[in-house]
Amino acid sequence: MTTPNDASTKPPRARVEDAIDPDAVSTEAPRERDYLEGFLHQKPASDSAGGPGGDLQQAVVDALKEIYDPEIPVNIYDLGLIYGVDVDDECDATITMTLTTPHCPVAETMPGEVELRAASVPGIRDAEVDLVWDPPWSPEKMSDEARLELGML
Repeated sequence: MTTPNDASTKPPRARVEDAIDPDAVSTEAPRERDYLEGFLHQKPASDSAGGPGGDLQQAVVDALKEIYDPEIPVNIYDLGLIYGVDVDDECDATITMTLTTPHCPVAETMPGEVELRAASVPGIRDAEVDLVWDPPWSPEKMSDEARLELGML
């Protein structure tokens, strides 16, 4: 019976030096660990200002979060009235929105205010609001922050 400390019974360990052919002669300099050098120093690709996830789209969303429903102390974005904000490559914004009901007291003024607020964002060339009724607004479209504000959580 062999003991665990008996080194003569253990198989030899693989070593990196064992994998290098000592007879091969290389004229190249030894490879250094520079494979991450270019990746770590690379600057991010400059995205266009428009498009999904762009800075202008976020600026329009931030501007819309400053518009509050006159009857509910929640901004229209968190209330779920804004279905989409699109900014194209020409820096034109298209906002798809709805209202809580077609008979909402601000039905005539709210889309105009949204359009003006979006058009006032620096860098936006033009803004257009598409008022839709399908799908209809429901409280499920509200953000968790809005529900918390209204005591619905």
